[in-house]
Amino acid sequence: MSPILIISCIALYFGGLLLIAYLTSRNSTADSYFLGNKTSPWYAVAFGMIGDSLSGVTYISVPGKVGTGHFTYLQLVLGYFVGYFIISKVLLPIYYKMNLVSIYSYLETRFGRHTQKTGAFFFILSRVLGASGRLYLAAGVIQFFVFDQISSVHIPFWLSVSVILALMLLYTYRGGIKTLVWTDTFQSLFLVLGVVLSIIVIVSKMDIGFGTAISNVVNSNYSETFFWDWHKSNFFFKEFIGGIFIAVAMTGLDQNMMQKNLSCKSLGEAQKNIFWFSIVMVIVTTCFLALGALLFQYYEFAGIQLPTNTETGKIMTDKIFPNLALNHLGIFAGLIFIIGLTAATFSSADSVLTTLTTSTYVDLLEYDKNNTLSEKQKSQRRTYIHIGFALLVWLVIIVFDVLNQKAIIDTILMLAGYTYGPLLGLFTIGLFTKINLKDKFVPIVCIVAPIITYIYANYIVKQISTYEIGNELIILNAGITVLGLLLVKNKSQVN
Repeated sequence: MSPILIISCIALYFGGLLLIAYLTSRNSTADSYFLGNKTSPWYAVAFGMIGDSLSGVTYISVPGKVGTGHFTYLQLVLGYFVGYFIISKVLLPIYYKMNLVSIYSYLETRFGRHTQKTGAFFFILSRVLGASGRLYLAAGVIQFFVFDQISSVHIPFWLSVSVILALMLLYTYRGGIKTLVWTDTFQSLFLVLGVVLSIIVIVSKMDIGFGTAISNVVNSNYSETFFWDWHKSNFFFKEFIGGIFIAVAMTGLDQNMMQKNLSCKSLGEAQKNIFWFSIVMVIVTTCFLALGALLFQYYEFAGIQLPTNTETGKIMTDKIFPNLALNHLGIFAGLIFIIGLTAATFSSADSVLTTLTTSTYVDLLEYDKNNTLSEKQKSQRRTYIHIGFALLVWLVIIVFDVLNQKAIIDTILMLAGYTYGPLLGLFTIGLFTKINLKDKFVPIVCIVAPIITYIYANYIVKQISTYEIGNELIILNAGITVLGLLLVKNKSQVN
């Protein structure tokens, strides 16, 4: 494939994003930036959340891991479905009743300012590391298959990442959530099209009908979904229950995922959005897994060697999809893959800049409460914070690249997951008990709890048993946080 052709398509794609940003950011105000003037249509938010939930890494990894993990990922997503129901019925009513801009303002009302800032800190830490790591991995694929193939001009990785983040800034810094609701809808459309059209291309290349393709997937070993060995990390109840808590923590207690929900016209519309999002999420995930099965079947059908690590001989699952799409299925399939990857990458990263700005502006710096600043000054500070986070994400990505070890990225992404345990613990105490906490000690507990969880999971459990901790880790993390918080409860103020 011609790299110039790929770049041209990506440029047209961003042209569409910039047009949407221009149309939606005119006459923008602080209310537009933070909550979209509370006029976001629920169906746009619901569909846009698909792209927000599926990063570029997911777009590449989920189909590739079907070869070794089969459909086990669906167990987790079924747990998500229940978790989204809890978000809809428990968390959203509270957020709307309190008319929140940042969901961590709830923690201030319930426990105090130190607790609010602790929640915001863990969100910011997690999202900076997570967004940077995912953007690094996805940008690395684009760099390898596109920019590194342009022999006449050397385009360094730092420059391509700089351009990517600059483009994100262009269509997010003014309109904020009001713009993101519609750009994420646009990007989710291309993400879903990327999966669906890739399936169509593979079925066409194999010269089989869709009925036969479905039968081949269902009757293959790849479609094995439920696993019942409780020692293993893919045990059904570990995945399912872990999925419930992951959805509650990483969606319901995450400013990035909730801010667009809070921009809906009413609680009823926000709940309708979550309901339909949960259904579409299951359907889209099933399509991803079916695509994965078809990818491996096509490799066998066409006699193509699976990409393997020359040193270890292991299959490189993250190269399964891009290798086939860009090198073996033709120009159309390659363009579909690149645009789908671009949509998945940027829809999960662009909103992070806005929500990081919101949490910093509201929770850490409390500019929304500063009556000495004019609206123009507040707008300027909001813009500075927005640009500052773009620079921070760029810096973290460059550090990842200098270290040049993907194992480090995997570790950082894993550690970022630990940050949701304290959030889940804080909200559990707040929502389901009448206990008050000694506010100034909360940050200490929330820092120590993930450290204890990490030591227990990696140095104690592994030494004394064959049990593998999987997605139930977040429950363990939250449980340790709750126990720690109970030690610092304010006995004189228990209601």
